[in-house]
Amino acid sequence: MTAPLTVLIVDDHFVVRSGLAASLEVEDDVEVIGEAKRGDEVLAIYQVCRPGVVLMDLQLPGLSGVQATAVLRAHDPHARILVYSTFTHDDEVQSALDAGAAGFVPKSAPRAELLAALRCVAAGGTYLPPEVSQRLANLRLRAAITPREREILALIANGHANKQIAALFEISEDTVKRHVSHILEKLNVHDRAQATAEAIRRGIIKV
Repeated sequence: MTAPLTVLIVDDHFVVRSGLAASLEVEDDVEVIGEAKRGDEVLAIYQVCRPGVVLMDLQLPGLSGVQATAVLRAHDPHARILVYSTFTHDDEVQSALDAGAAGFVPKSAPRAELLAALRCVAAGGTYLPPEVSQRLANLRLRAAITPREREILALIANGHANKQIAALFEISEDTVKRHVSHILEKLNVHDRAQATAEAIRRGIIKV
């Protein structure tokens, strides 16, 4: 008899965890062997139950799903992690993949797709819905937003003018203008309002 596909569900909502467990265990070859509701609980529970796949939400208390993924992979480079989240901002998904996740499925996906993704990841593969894969490919073709540009974007979103940003970072207004110009170019937008909207859409900043 083939060993079941064992799953650890990580989600801060009890109803989601319970519903997922009930849905997955209808399958003869799937067994939910653990649950975690916080990102900072994941490693300890993983060490106890040693699941075949960790089904990881991105929005968690304690540690984010991305941070929890990085911690797990640092502990066990062979850990198989599938992100399962409502939040599909391109930058967040890419960050999870960069941290070591083997795939992503939105919570809106049909049950059959989730099962297919779990089995794919458990077998050592990777899984991304085609439309997400295409968006991430396009994202990688563009120059990355630097940490300083991300900080400036957050200030722009909060209504700070170049002079205020320059004072906060103790740099010249000309330097701020260059940063803003680079941000607009990288986001392929024409003004600060569009930059804010695009950065929020991609998950680069949150409001």
